[in-house]
Amino acid sequence: MVLVRHDNKTALTMFSDYQGEMKDFALVVPVPEVLTREQINVADRSIIERVDAFSAPRLVEYFDPNPCDPPMVYGVRAMKGSMLPAAGGEPTSNKTLGVTIEAQYTVGEYDILILGAKESLGLEKWLTENGYKLPKGASKAIEPYIKQNLKFFVAKVNLAEQVKTGFQYLRPIQFAYESPKFMLPIRLGMVNSDGPQDMLVYAITKKGRVETTNYRTVKLPTGMDVPLYVKSRFSDFYRAMFEVAHKKENKKVVFLEYAWNMGWCDPCAADPLTQEELKKLGVFWTEPTFNLKSPKVRPGIFPPIQVQPEAYITRLHVKYDSENFPEDLFFQETSDSENFQGRYVLRHAWAGEMKCEAAKGYKKELKSRRDKEAQVLAQLTQWKLEEIYKDMGKSTEIELSNFNESSEKSSEKKWYQNIFK
Repeated sequence: MVLVRHDNKTALTMFSDYQGEMKDFALVVPVPEVLTREQINVADRSIIERVDAFSAPRLVEYFDPNPCDPPMVYGVRAMKGSMLPAAGGEPTSNKTLGVTIEAQYTVGEYDILILGAKESLGLEKWLTENGYKLPKGASKAIEPYIKQNLKFFVAKVNLAEQVKTGFQYLRPIQFAYESPKFMLPIRLGMVNSDGPQDMLVYAITKKGRVETTNYRTVKLPTGMDVPLYVKSRFSDFYRAMFEVAHKKENKKVVFLEYAWNMGWCDPCAADPLTQEELKKLGVFWTEPTFNLKSPKVRPGIFPPIQVQPEAYITRLHVKYDSENFPEDLFFQETSDSENFQGRYVLRHAWAGEMKCEAAKGYKKELKSRRDKEAQVLAQLTQWKLEEIYKDMGKSTEIELSNFNESSEKSSEKKWYQNIFK
């Protein structure tokens, strides 16, 4: 979900990781008002990928300087983290069921209905009779939304229109609305799931970090040094670490994975989104502006520099089920603009020749550092320590053998080494 919010105005982009036949896909979302055609859009999935790439937990690599020739500026490189997601006849309203079709559109590859309902059992029966497969007990999940006088945004795939798109996947659906409630309805989706749901929320606001108000928002573990081989197993590492943190918090919290002003990042896993890209996600409060007073601006030589917009992104990760998340997610924009990111560090040993006494101390320090990295990894993931050492083994042995050779060479100084430096 990309949730853009300012002054009671919300633009929501939903991208479902759906598996199965497209004809079987349907989406039902409570909305606060009857949406017009102009409030609904189908987006390109690449815009979601851009947001994910910018905010995903990532590895950062540092390279040790030559201990015999300090200081040396570390090389830094950031690496992208894991990302990780009823066709039928024309439906008809049945007044006896208390269901009304408030609006009806075809947008891109989706046939969309906006439904009003007087009672949950009537809506459940209407959806079932019109080809939607609802599990038992759906009316219980629907009832709270009817009591709040909400409408229901219902989308299914129009196969003929989908073929025209040329895509082999379903594109994200977007809609915009106004409501004093800053929230995401999640209870209805849990009815049709066969286990916990996993959701990423990219909240974009004007100035501050977003947090949940009815559940605790907890920062993801971050800033640890981990063994080098995690680079080739980053997805496994991230999933294991998240599961451990999730269980540690009794499966009842929302995790903060990233919070940053969109104007910059350090380090950057991907470039910040441009104003044009932000606008496609629904950022409506900013238009492209340019700094005409910059010393770099010279008429006919350097064009005006585009000023970065006021846009703050918060990446939240929640794994939820009906037992631990009985309520929908409610949010608030805070005044906290402190930067945060899920960031894990790989520290590469110096691999060049070392001919100095300092090499002995460096070798001892490195051995201690590798042990600590193994223990941290075991704590974060609950992977067995002996398995971690086994996976670390080859690279660590090569490092230590290099140091042994270097140490031997360093003790055999030539008579001219103290003359010609």
